[in-house]
Amino acid sequence: MTSPTTRFAPSPTGHLHLGHAYSALFAFAAARHAGGRFLLRIEDIDTLRCRPEFVAALEEDLSWLGLTWETPVRRQSEHFADYRAVLARLEGLGVLYPCFCTRADIARAGSAPHGPDGPVYPGSCRMLPAEEALRRRAAGHPFALRLNMDKARALAGPLAWRDHDAGLVTARPDLFGDVVLSRKDVPASYHLAVTVDDAGQGVTLVTRGTDLFAATHVHRLLQALLDLPTPDYHHHRLLTDEQGRRLAKRDRAATLRSLRQAGQSAAAVRAMVGFGGGL
Repeated sequence: MTSPTTRFAPSPTGHLHLGHAYSALFAFAAARHAGGRFLLRIEDIDTLRCRPEFVAALEEDLSWLGLTWETPVRRQSEHFADYRAVLARLEGLGVLYPCFCTRADIARAGSAPHGPDGPVYPGSCRMLPAEEALRRRAAGHPFALRLNMDKARALAGPLAWRDHDAGLVTARPDLFGDVVLSRKDVPASYHLAVTVDDAGQGVTLVTRGTDLFAATHVHRLLQALLDLPTPDYHHHRLLTDEQGRRLAKRDRAATLRSLRQAGQSAAAVRAMVGFGGGL
């Protein structure tokens, strides 16, 4: 078996907490136990929320935990041209369309079935005449680029992907409906950027939490449309608090920085998340 290349890809919108530590250690251990490579990626494409001081802080926290990674570190904010090129390629395939709907417009369209990301887009702009779409774009109307799911699935055909726990999984990207791949304020969605980045970095084993299991259905479709390699996946458990809630920045989960300042050692923090036997 080929030695895997794994990655840890945090967004610098706050300090790392124990859930991040578990995910980073999981990816690091998966690579090192098999003689593979461990990479770090900074997912800072949302330039309004991401801050450079958090990039420095997370690298400091990861080093303190005992992790090392290959350089250079990929930063999404330095690769907007890559995402624009991929979007142009998808537009050339005829599987993208501009959506001028606001959240209020979508809410007024009535109830819609729910998918993994919430209400499925009702397709209001899918049938907009091409001339009208071009006129609105030329006039500077804000829009998102959505994936025409029916066209994309027809072009890609049946797909599957392999998860280390779930086995061979049949891809069902249709559950998401016509997903957004780009917005005016954010040049690439998570789905698009992570697919392009994993291929560009040569990642062969994607390790991430079970909360992102469903997203892999969309990523597998994008890989097929763009002729990108399909890595293996391992979706690990999520750490939770005493109430069973997933550890998250918005809930002010204990940060690695605060634990360190309280006198906890790196070994103690590794043990807290199940890596007490060392790296």
